[in-house]
Amino acid sequence: MNSRIHSRMNQTMTTPTVVEVAPEIKPPSLRARLARNPEWFTVGLIVVTCVIVGVINPRFFQLATLFDLLHSATTTSLFALGTLVVLASGGIDVSFTAIAALTMYGITKAVFAWWPDAPFALILITGAIGGVMLGMINGLLVHRLKAPSLIVTIGTQYLYRGLLLTFIGTSFFMNIPHSMDRFGRIPLVFYQTADGLRAVLPVSVVALVAAALVTWWLLNRTMMGRGVYAMGGSLAIAERLGYNLRAIHLFVFGYTGMLAGIAGILHVSNNRLANPFDLVGSELDVIAAVILGGARITGGTGTVAGTLLGVVLVTLINNVLILVGVPSTWQKVIIGAFILIAGTLFAFQRKN
Repeated sequence: MNSRIHSRMNQTMTTPTVVEVAPEIKPPSLRARLARNPEWFTVGLIVVTCVIVGVINPRFFQLATLFDLLHSATTTSLFALGTLVVLASGGIDVSFTAIAALTMYGITKAVFAWWPDAPFALILITGAIGGVMLGMINGLLVHRLKAPSLIVTIGTQYLYRGLLLTFIGTSFFMNIPHSMDRFGRIPLVFYQTADGLRAVLPVSVVALVAAALVTWWLLNRTMMGRGVYAMGGSLAIAERLGYNLRAIHLFVFGYTGMLAGIAGILHVSNNRLANPFDLVGSELDVIAAVILGGARITGGTGTVAGTLLGVVLVTLINNVLILVGVPSTWQKVIIGAFILIAGTLFAFQRKN
């Protein structure tokens, strides 16, 4: 018995004790942080652009410039929020400008001809309903045909624009309904600049804030939003998880159409001009803004904050660089370069 105890004591004394050392936790690298929050890349580009423009032209750093940027970005931001929802679902929509043009011009012309004193709220709701109906046609076709949404929306873009120019009209008119004209003149905030000019922030910015909050809530706090991201990640997996793909398609394109219809009515009110050729060709700027905000063209990602930052960057390039003498022909070159840089950076992040 004693020999056994001695042998065990000897084994215990001779066996080395293994001490587990916790692995050293390294702080996440800059590349890892950008992978989790790609919108910080857009923030960096915005800061660099503002600093360069401000150094060359100090007049850039004034409240009037901010008001002008917000005014210019309102329509683009509404388009971008709708595009974000479509991209997050794994699709792409290029018909939103045609939807906006058809609703804004058709409704404005009809109201001016038959009910010039119609309340603005009713006109705005009519534009939203018209946009939803046209957008849901896109969603129904994408779901039924099982065709790429890009092909479907290219077709409906030509269809909507053709209907507008063939059956509604091709001439622009400056006489818009009284309520739309009054709404476009309402200032949310205004002040007198040092030059004696009146800097005005239009009340339509409130619609942008409301749309951003609603879009964030839908994507982050509802089952439909989870379904949108799930479908963008994998259509088959989303279906296996029990999501109603038809309902998601109708929601995604209907919501995009609704924002496009609202954007069209606000565009006419702010500019006090109804032109059927307005907004043509702005699709790529909108999609570029959403991509620069961190959304992937393949779907499953994207945030409201990143999208709005992308709009800010594109608006800066399109509206402010002329202050420092950069020709307008270089605007597309700069936006394209930024997209290539962002795409390359995000691709390296996914590989690592």
